[in-house]
Amino acid sequence: SSSGTSCVCEPGYRMVSNNGGSSVICEKCPENMTGVTQDGWNCITCPKGLTSEGKCKCLNNEILVERSIDGILLDEALCVHCNGSEQSFSASDASGNRCVRCEQTFINVSKSCDCSSPNILTGGLCFSASDSLPVKGVATVRFGQLGITLTSAWFLKNLQSSASACWLYSNLTACQALGNMCVMNMNSLSSSTDACGLFQYIYVNTARLGIVHSINFWRHNLPWLYYGEQPGLASQVLEANHKVGVGFIGFFIFFHHQDVKLQFIAASFDAAGNFLKWQNLEGGILQLCPDTPTKLNAAYVFGTTYQQSCKISVSKILLDFDNPIFYDLFLEYIADNGKQSLWAVPVLNLNLQYSEMFVNQGSNMNNWLLTRRFFLVDTLSGKDNDLGKRPRVIRVASKITISIRLASHTRKGTIYPPLLTVAYTDVLVQNPETESVVVSFSVNYEMNQSEAQIQTNITLGVLGGLAVLWSLLKTAGWKRRTGSSIIDLQTILKFLLFYAGDLANVFFVITVGTGIYWLVFFKAQQFVSVLLPLPSQEEDFVTYIACAFSLKALQFLQLLFSQLTIDIFFIDWERPRGKVLKAVEGEGVTKSAPAPVSIWRTYFIANEWNEMQTMRKINPLFQVLAVLFFLEVVGFSNLALMDSSSSLTRSSESYIAPWSRILRFGVSAALWLAIAFLQVIFFSVFYERFVEDKISQFIDLCSLSNISVFLLSHICFGYYIHGRSVHGHADTNMEEMNMNLKREAENLCSQRGLLPNTDIQTFQISISRKMRMHYDRIHEAITRKRGPARLLDSSANAFEQSTRAYNTMNKFLSSFIDHVHKEMDYIVKDKLLLERILGMEFMEPIEKSVFYTDERQSFTDVLYYGNETTLLIFDILFFSIVDLASQSFVLAAILTYLQQEIFSFIRNTLGRKNLASKTLVDERFLI
Repeated sequence: SSSGTSCVCEPGYRMVSNNGGSSVICEKCPENMTGVTQDGWNCITCPKGLTSEGKCKCLNNEILVERSIDGILLDEALCVHCNGSEQSFSASDASGNRCVRCEQTFINVSKSCDCSSPNILTGGLCFSASDSLPVKGVATVRFGQLGITLTSAWFLKNLQSSASACWLYSNLTACQALGNMCVMNMNSLSSSTDACGLFQYIYVNTARLGIVHSINFWRHNLPWLYYGEQPGLASQVLEANHKVGVGFIGFFIFFHHQDVKLQFIAASFDAAGNFLKWQNLEGGILQLCPDTPTKLNAAYVFGTTYQQSCKISVSKILLDFDNPIFYDLFLEYIADNGKQSLWAVPVLNLNLQYSEMFVNQGSNMNNWLLTRRFFLVDTLSGKDNDLGKRPRVIRVASKITISIRLASHTRKGTIYPPLLTVAYTDVLVQNPETESVVVSFSVNYEMNQSEAQIQTNITLGVLGGLAVLWSLLKTAGWKRRTGSSIIDLQTILKFLLFYAGDLANVFFVITVGTGIYWLVFFKAQQFVSVLLPLPSQEEDFVTYIACAFSLKALQFLQLLFSQLTIDIFFIDWERPRGKVLKAVEGEGVTKSAPAPVSIWRTYFIANEWNEMQTMRKINPLFQVLAVLFFLEVVGFSNLALMDSSSSLTRSSESYIAPWSRILRFGVSAALWLAIAFLQVIFFSVFYERFVEDKISQFIDLCSLSNISVFLLSHICFGYYIHGRSVHGHADTNMEEMNMNLKREAENLCSQRGLLPNTDIQTFQISISRKMRMHYDRIHEAITRKRGPARLLDSSANAFEQSTRAYNTMNKFLSSFIDHVHKEMDYIVKDKLLLERILGMEFMEPIEKSVFYTDERQSFTDVLYYGNETTLLIFDILFFSIVDLASQSFVLAAILTYLQQEIFSFIRNTLGRKNLASKTLVDERFLI
């Protein structure tokens, strides 16, 4: 067939059966009956020849008769002449099957059914030569995407007649048809003689007809196609108030218990200009992609961002859209007077062929040229020969977007006039079965985010400035702790590292605050006052998260490096108890020597310290699993959908809105923080108090083992854990140990504190340069071999030297604690409140070192345990970055747990090596 979608019999053959499609059986007609009836089922003799399809034809103004009045098929067809005299004024109809009254223009002009010269016959209408007709129109259609200009068969037949009838008689149908041809030509303003040029000519010269509903752009009997070309008119239409006739729609929306739908309706017309009906958009009138009614109707639920996309074959388009339908879109709303009213929805046609004054004007709203009428599929204007054949080119609305903007500072859901944006795709029809078109339909809700952006920028500026000051204070404190007052390159780099961490916290606070703000205020609002930012408006937010992650990662790596390079030494207070006989090598004699002190207590303390290196205040695995459980199982992830519902469950039958990146971050970050906070409360209030507190237990263990811990995290600053046993000895048997514990429980011995009659065992220490230099001289000998000597690959001299250096360091530090070195003495004092807040020391240890009492056990700052905030923020940002990139909470959780394990492994492995190197504890004992 001409449409290419089914089979038909060739000329000279009649149908025997036809089951549709390709299932057709044909039979050749006999020699004396070469013609085929109009329905194709019978053969018949044709007195006046055959058409190209093998059917009978008659002359003009004759009708074809194939059956008698009672339906009996004639052997030979008849051509009956229609009487065009004044008594009947009849002529054959368009199909040539009936005699009907001829068109009124024929009667008006020639008093007959004949439109002979000098009268003008065009498009089935007759016009007098004396009539002032519009200029002859150009029956071409420009398909700009393909670079093709076609002479349209439809335009060739109807353009001039529609324009003439509209101009002379203000014929409503003719004017609508002319407007439709202008719309099919993409509302072109580039020519004065095409369909749009003729329409504009008639529009300009028919001001006498008046306007409709006080709308200056809408003439009586003419369709409303344009809003005008005046610069800035678009912004007036889309944003102005009632004073200029367009603007705010008093449409109050609330969805506290149920969804409210926007009531869009459309007036539909066929290509010939006939009004068809009013249509509600529910049911998928504008959605070319098939779907369930529930999902299709979700497009108009207020506050629900809707997106639909699919690929449609050209053959299906040709089958479903044989004739284009044109729409004028309106929104039903309640006016201020309480009456139900309609608001015309403007259309922004992205394919509109601008005149020179609109070319290259950019995307500024003031430069938009708004229109009114649109169509979904045009399979008519692309037919360049026979209207009954398949079109050469079709035009499809491949992207339709309804944009709804919330009025600024509204508390009652007041919206600006909606805007429908449409983009068309031109398709050259060659093989309909294999060709396809990607189409999409979306509804976007937006509001002016400039005020929120300004507030964010102000917050970022203020907090960023405070971060600079805080980083300067940290740098000053670091300089004091390193014992240097010179501002060098290292100082600048350290400041930049401090600033990176503080700026990361600023970005994190801003993004978390923004995410939770939109989550709470958008999902919990009763009357619409805020709408989510569009995906294009989320770019700054995503950039902030990326900056926060990058800077926090830099801070985390710096923290990791600093913890892996600390100086640590375990001071053994145990003294020999008695003497033993010891053989002297090479001399063959024995001498008495002090009994050796067991090293096992030091190994035990070192192993416990090693186990604490990656201990955290929360359980990382539980944290990840709990977050994932609440997001995916409980359904908190549904709060990140761009709809107004705050339900945690979604039916498979309902439409699932697209994700909001801001809401995804807000939901996940809120859950991370909430679960982490609950974990910290649980471990600090219940678990560490009633089950086990590993930090306090470690301090107790030091006291029982008679081992103190000397830590230096900076050149002149560190921490001291006083573990000197109040019993004098810890290397003893079980009976004596139990007796010592009993005496201590009954307060029959002194207290454990460094100072008499105190229990304070933990201190922050600020040491003098002299003390540090002495420490470094001894430490150099300890670390020269980078750990204990091995019997197989080390010399005896190196082993002895290392052992001697260890004993020297132990003796020096224990004597330092006992105030033996008066030139390197120390004092003990409390830190000032301001010093604690700023994290720095005001007193510089010039002559004497300073031990600051530290009941907060801040020595954990050199462990994971004391840096939980940094670790938690890093985990949250890592989780969020992966989720924003993959849109998968599951993948984000898996990768977050993996990075936790990888960095814990690195921290444990390298931390164990540093511990072995600095304390001479063999790494094999650190398990």
